[in-house]
Amino acid sequence: MSYCDFAALERTKLERDPFDFIVVPDFLRSENFASVLADYPEVPGPGSHPPAELRIHGHFRALLDELRGPEFQSAIERKFEIDLAGRPTMYTVRGYVRERDGAIHTDSKTKIITVLLYMNERWQEDGGRLRLLRGPDNLDDYVAEVPPYGGTLLAFRRADNSWHGHKPISGPRRAVQLNWVTSQAVVDAEQNRHRFSTRLKKIKNLFMRSSAA
Repeated sequence: MSYCDFAALERTKLERDPFDFIVVPDFLRSENFASVLADYPEVPGPGSHPPAELRIHGHFRALLDELRGPEFQSAIERKFEIDLAGRPTMYTVRGYVRERDGAIHTDSKTKIITVLLYMNERWQEDGGRLRLLRGPDNLDDYVAEVPPYGGTLLAFRRADNSWHGHKPISGPRRAVQLNWVTSQAVVDAEQNRHRFSTRLKKIKNLFMRSSAA
């Protein structure tokens, strides 16, 4: 069973203004969305969490395996006309955002392609909708706004002008992020940083629960 709609990705036009990106609604097939969401891992708080620090199982694990597989990489390579052979990948899982999240940025130069798969059932709020921007100074000067729900896929090529951000919001916001990066050293450093943060949040949560008991 395929969780992802690769045909929809192939049909989607690569936008080049102001940088290369695609938005694919329902890339996670709608008939599979509920089962994957039911197996979405519990995360200890805001920020990005390495899968190795979470309980990854069931349909969610199967989805990650498909995203890690050769078919998805080949589809991204064709769409962006790029060779990703030998380029390591880095995955993180998100479950919450804070008011301070979403500041305008371009992603680090060590990232080559960024992929976000949004895993929220619905999204009524104005905040938290990722905007792809024409510049670094104005959230309202955007070329696309991506609602973070329903298995929507966003992928873009990192560039010096790949500005993006969203209006502030605090609360649940599920997303899987995948990056092809320049070297394994980048993966190791980033995963170690996120791993340390995740473990601290787990300890904090245990302490808060024991204090409340």
